Parts: sequence; C-alpha cells; structure tokens
Amino acid sequence: MAGKQAKTLSTDHIDDLLFFAERSRHPLRNRLIVLLSVKAGLRAAEIAKLSWDMVLAPSGEVSQVLELHDNIAKKGGGRVIPLHQDLREALTLLRKSCSGDGPVVCSERGGPMTPLSIVVWFSRAYNALGFEGCSSHSGRRTFITRAARLVHKAGGSLRDVQLLAGHRSIQTTQKYIDGDSDVQRRLISLL
Repeated sequence: MAGKQAKTLSTDHIDDLLFFAERSRHPLRNRLIVLLSVKAGLRAAEIAKLSWDMVLAPSGEVSQVLELHDNIAKKGGGRVIPLHQDLREALTLLRKSCSGDGPVVCSERGGPMTPLSIVVWFSRAYNALGFEGCSSHSGRRTFITRAARLVHKAGGSLRDVQLLAGHRSIQTTQKYIDGDSDVQRRLISLL
C-alpha cells in the first residue's frame, strides 16, 4: 500500500469493526483500540503507548479529556482531546478491571502492546471483514475527515481539527480529508 492513503471507514464499516472486536478473545480491549482510533484519531503507536495517567482525572475517575503527552506523539505533537462518550464509557469499564497504572491497552501477558501489534490487530480485523485498502491509519483518517466535515456545526474551523490531529501544518491535515462526491454534486447544483 506504499504511496496510497488508508481508506476511510463508513459508519457501517465502523459498526462491523466494533462487532468483530466485541466477539474476539479480548472484547473490551479490542473495542477500546477501535474507539481510540475512530473517536480520538490516535495513531497505532499512540494507542500502544497510552497510559492511565493520560486518561484519569486526579480523582482516579476517567477524565473528560485525553491528555496525550509529547513523548508518545509523533514529532512531539502531544495534545488534549475531549473524550467521545462511547470512548469514555469503554475506558470507564476497563478502569473497573485494572489498577489504573501503566498502559491502557495491554497484551495477553499484561504488558503494553507494541505499536506493531496494534497495526497487526487492525490488519487481521480488516482481512477478516474483507475490507480492502484499510490499515491501522483508517480510523485516524476517518476521525479527521469526519471532524473536518462537522467542525462548522460546532462553530470551529479547520484549525481546531488540526489541533485535535496533532499536526504542525494545516496542509498535513488537509491531506487526510477525503472529499465527498455527493456533496460535490449538491454544490455544483447550487451554482
């Protein structure tokens, strides 16, 4: 897939991916992996290196925001991401079954998953579902594309999407955003 961008996911694709995750050996962990990708826009390495201190409020409860530290983000692009309700609920469920220390996403042996193991998990999931052209970056591209399409409804701008994505350049953010042929047809009909 060198030279090509990962495909974005439709709502049905995301539902299928969550269905797949929930029927796996580690349903809560795998659901969380999917949600961190599509609802927070995290990269595979960021998912693997995410720790509870970035997720928990001082009270020990799951915070309203995810504070991604510079040391785990690409090019030191740490950021604060408000938690989507589905993601917050999954984190709260997982928090009930662990100490709240160390990595959020753990391997079967209890240590942190590696970035490569996250990439491989997504690859196996997409292969099992028959999704071609998708990779561990598909959730991130989906997050950024959806955010860009909806940001005006929240009163924001593409700069807000750039900050959520952790991009230094707005041009990088723009490269992630897929166009929509239906929107383009409606736009042309308005001219």
